[in-house]
Amino acid sequence: MRNHFDRQLDKLHIELTTMGGLCEQAIAVVAKAMLDRDVSLLPQAYVIEHKIDRSEREIEGMCMNLLLCQQPVAGDLRTVSTAMRVIADMERIGDQAADIAEILTYSGGDGMDCASHIGDMARSVIKMVTDSVEAFVRGDLEMARATIAYDDVVDGLFDQVKAELTNAIARDPSQGGRCLDFLMIAKYMERIGDHAVNVAEWVCYALTGLHPKNVAD
Repeated sequence: MRNHFDRQLDKLHIELTTMGGLCEQAIAVVAKAMLDRDVSLLPQAYVIEHKIDRSEREIEGMCMNLLLCQQPVAGDLRTVSTAMRVIADMERIGDQAADIAEILTYSGGDGMDCASHIGDMARSVIKMVTDSVEAFVRGDLEMARATIAYDDVVDGLFDQVKAELTNAIARDPSQGGRCLDFLMIAKYMERIGDHAVNVAEWVCYALTGLHPKNVAD
């Protein structure tokens, strides 16, 4: 019975890793489209988003089967319930990558010259997503905590992008519309970072039984 549960848990980890990889791909596609000003890449983001949605449904079904049929003990129960929280955040990451694609579709990527740090934001949130999912799969508490701390880097980059865009509008008010599009893109990236933090926090809960926000309170 235990061996069967462990095999199912291993399969769950594989599916979560795959879903995390799809999230990374979605961000990478919209980042490349933005940096290269190549809107022809953007349809890929919507295809990947649909794959992420499908993965969420499949993993949710696996989790429900483990909960209802395998009757996991306390530690395993935390792992499975955490997986359900994790996929919810990853699904939102896919949605936000698609939101960025939508903005880029009608803006054509114009305005990149106004926000030089936005590419750094994209690379940073990809790192956060990768590390948060890997922390869950590996059961790595230190990696989860490092991911939470790394959010300060993304927040700092967001502030830099915001300052760049504000200065660009001050220099040339006619650029206001394009700059606001890129401010929205930067905000979506910041939110992706927040979702990666959520994943890492739930990893901490799965491993320790304590959620970092509750400890902080």
